[in-house]
Amino acid sequence: MTNDLSRRNFLELGGSAVSAVWLSAHWPALLSAAKHARESVQSPAAPKLEFFTPEQAAEIDAITARIIPTDETLGAHEAGVLYFIDRALITFAVDDQKTYREGLPELLARTHEVFPALEKFSAATPDQQDEILHSFDAANETDSRRYRPRAGAQDFFELLRAHTVVAFLLDPDSGGDPNGIGWKLIGRDREHMFQPPFGYYDKNYPGWQLLPSAADKKS
Repeated sequence: MTNDLSRRNFLELGGSAVSAVWLSAHWPALLSAAKHARESVQSPAAPKLEFFTPEQAAEIDAITARIIPTDETLGAHEAGVLYFIDRALITFAVDDQKTYREGLPELLARTHEVFPALEKFSAATPDQQDEILHSFDAANETDSRRYRPRAGAQDFFELLRAHTVVAFLLDPDSGGDPNGIGWKLIGRDREHMFQPPFGYYDKNYPGWQLLPSAADKKS
């Protein structure tokens, strides 16, 4: 994403892929992971990883940093998305461990396929990294056919993208990024007000902060 508008559109699309039911089921664990991520970023000592190895963490951090890059505003790296996902994979997202374990090596294989001199995604330039990730874009069928099909990497990338967006957009007043970086980018007001008929019956729903459109759809 090269500007706030394109990033905002991406975040809105990514957020729409997360169901209100899923949010409701995992809300306490989501907030706990967000709190852990915030504390990890703020810690003067190197945060302890719970699922990823240091080598894996470097790749995950690099990938999420291209999904939501740092430009005029802070991105996934500064928001501690790596630590959110690391905690998620031993709590509410434990069933996704296999996708990460099998998908990351496949994505690194695609990295080498696209740029033979590279073995790690983290070693690529930002432009190279974008080209690698765009090869998994479902809308980019022409480029996708140039490379060996890697279903494991595709599933991994889609899941990682969803986890990154969720971490970035968590309600700042409920445990997410206290600076509300993601909210600012999508134009959300932290002082959201419910007025009938839109959202009146959903005002106490545990996931309303992240998906304001969900209430509108019920009206």
